Amino acid sequence: MKIKVGVSNRHIHLCKKDADILFGNDYKFHKRNDLTQKGEYACEETVIVSTDKYEFPHVRVMGPLRDYTQVEVSRDDASLLEINPPMRDSGDLENSEAVWITGPNGKIYKENCCILATRHIHGNKNNLPNHNNRDIVSVIFNGKEIDNVHIKMKDSYELEMHIDKSDANEFGIENGDYIDLE
Repeated sequence: MKIKVGVSNRHIHLCKKDADILFGNDYKFHKRNDLTQKGEYACEETVIVSTDKYEFPHVRVMGPLRDYTQVEVSRDDASLLEINPPMRDSGDLENSEAVWITGPNGKIYKENCCILATRHIHGNKNNLPNHNNRDIVSVIFNGKEIDNVHIKMKDSYELEMHIDKSDANEFGIENGDYIDLE
């Protein structure tokens, strides 16, 4: 089965409390573009994500707001920030890394927010009928096996694999390429 790949750059998901601090109370974010997954989008707004060692300006805010704030970076980003975030599924933030987040209206030091996102495939029971939520699979790209790919199932999910820029560079994958699910 062929599955399209979306390569993910560093980005942030914000909760309302942190969004209010960084951008002002009840700030309305501006949609830049829709993402493949229904209801998810990239915002025009960005923040600065930093440690005492390095900073990334222009880290894209993703919408809509969530119940938690989560910063997703790649292995290469983590090396520059001199942190060691765990590889986790979205929302699994316990004992993850802390970073500074700076917006136009404020700055916060956020503990337990920074992770390396697991490689994952979004799907639903119609486009991935032989899999269940939280299955872990291997995929093939140009004859190379990529392991430890998590399945995320939801009725509204479109079929797409997500990997970060470090993984994409390692495997020679570009945004829009296709992998084979074994």
